[in-house]
Order: sequence, then C-alpha cells, then structure tokens
Amino acid sequence: MKKQSTIAAAVTVVLWASSFVAIRHLGTEFSAGALSLARLSLGSLLLGLFLWAQPGVRRWPAKRDWPQLLACGLLWFGVYNVALNEAERRLDAGTAAMLVHIAPLLIAVLAGLTLGEGFPRRLVIGGLVAFAGIVVIGTSTSSGHAETWGVVLCLIAAIAYAVGVVTQKPLLSRLPAAEVTWLACTVGAVACLPFTPTLIDELHTASATTIWWVVYLAAFPTALGFTTWAFALRRTTAGKMGVTVYAVPVVAIALGWIFLGETPALLALIGGALCLTGVAISRRTPRSIDEVRSIRSARMADGPGRVRRSDPEVGGDDGRRPSR
Repeated sequence: MKKQSTIAAAVTVVLWASSFVAIRHLGTEFSAGALSLARLSLGSLLLGLFLWAQPGVRRWPAKRDWPQLLACGLLWFGVYNVALNEAERRLDAGTAAMLVHIAPLLIAVLAGLTLGEGFPRRLVIGGLVAFAGIVVIGTSTSSGHAETWGVVLCLIAAIAYAVGVVTQKPLLSRLPAAEVTWLACTVGAVACLPFTPTLIDELHTASATTIWWVVYLAAFPTALGFTTWAFALRRTTAGKMGVTVYAVPVVAIALGWIFLGETPALLALIGGALCLTGVAISRRTPRSIDEVRSIRSARMADGPGRVRRSDPEVGGDDGRRPSR
C-alpha cells in the first residue's frame, strides 16, 4: 500500500508540473477566469463519467461532509486556479513559484494544529530544506520585478491551496478519493460560472491546438492528477504530502528544458537538488521500535562478536555498539 501511495504521489507531481507548460501556452489566448472554468467544468465532466460508470465507487456524502467539500472546492479548485492564473500574468515564473510554494509549509502547520498530525522532526527539517530549494529556484529565475497585486494574488492562491488540502484530508477517511475530487472540482466549476460569457468569446477565437491543451489540462493534471493526489493523501499525512509537492517546480523546470528549450540556471539546478533532498527527508519512514528489536535479535543470534559497527540500530539503547 505504501508503494501505491508513493506511485500516486509521483504521478501527481509529474502531471501538476506539466500543467505549467500547458498554462504557459494557454495564457496567450485564454484569460484567467475563462481558463479556470474550462479546465474545471471539463474535468468535472470526465470525473463524473468515470464515477457513474462504476456505481461501486460512489457514496453520497453525509450532511456533515458538505461544509468541508464546499470549502475545498471553493478554495482549492476555484480561488486557487483563478488567483494563480491571474498572478502569472503579472509575475515571472520564478517569483510566482517561490510565493505559491509557501503553501506546503502552511499545510504542515495547519495539519499539525487542526488535524493532530503534530510536527515530526523529519517533516519539519525536510520542509525547511525543500523550501530553501524553492527560494534558490526563485532567486535564479526571478527578473527582480514583482508587481504588488501579483504578489497578493500568489499569497491568496497559497492560502487557498493550504486550507483546501487541510479540509480535504478528513473527507478521505469517509469518502472515495475519486468522489471527493469530482465533487470539489464541480463546486469549483460552479463558482467559476460567472466567467461563462468570456469563455464563449475566447473559444470562438482560440486555435484547435489551444483547445486540445485545455482538454489535456482537464483530463490529466485536473481529473487524474487531483485523484491520485487524494488517493495518496488518504494514506499519509497532509503535512508529508504537502512537502512532496515541493518536487513540482523541479519537474516543471525539467519539462521546460525538454519541451520549451528553457535551459535552467545553475542555481535552479542546485535549488532543485535541495527540493528533492527535502522531500526525501520528509517521506523517509523511521524504523519502529519493534523493527529495531527484530534486527537486533537477528544480529545477536550470530553472536555478540559479530555485531557490525555499521549497524547503529543494533547497538545499545544509546545507539552505540554494545560492550562485549
């Protein structure tokens, strides 16, 4: 099950990173609100078809679930998408990435305070290391100019993202991941309905290639990416999953390098390495006491003289090699 969760998280990271490449292309023909409406409404349709084709996957939410579903849909799917799309019209990619990726730290703090996840040392260290990587990436790609309204929009997006994740986490213990994603996506799409006239106008002038990019955004980063995220989040803590998405800018840089010919600066590569190191630290699961005792027993069965100095977990209670 842990392996499945890791694979689902990796799929999410790659798909969300690819969305930066798609949005970069779409920004020239679609405004922020229209793009959000197109992406969310089509994503909701695709997820709905999947759910209705598999009746066993559906489970209608209880009344107590709706406040959290509405909060998740309005904030993470609605506000986040519109705010980020609009912010990237005012800020360069490096500054936007640096500001939006305050969200994983906010997730860890909110989850620790409201979900009882606490603040595990590995998570805190990993989160800080990964955030340092984001700062380095932002420094290497930023033009040095940041419009105030763009900064405000990025911070709004980050807060909406963090609160949305924390409200989603309890739902996943009661509802299937695909259903939570579909309902939240639908709520976000409904919230974006005021942008319908603008979307209709822009669809008339959009090229076929642009429309296919919208379909890609809806089908993969939205419908599939948010579902694999929910699947992984259901099986781990919100704080740990939050730190995992620090890998998104790293993959986005790699995709931009491959598909857009944007060669990353040396600092960006160093920042990427820091991000991945932080993610690895946060996701590493320490051995339980039972596992340590099992290893110690197996080693000592060969005789105390054969205990190896390279195995600290088989030493004494203070971590040192036991005396003979």
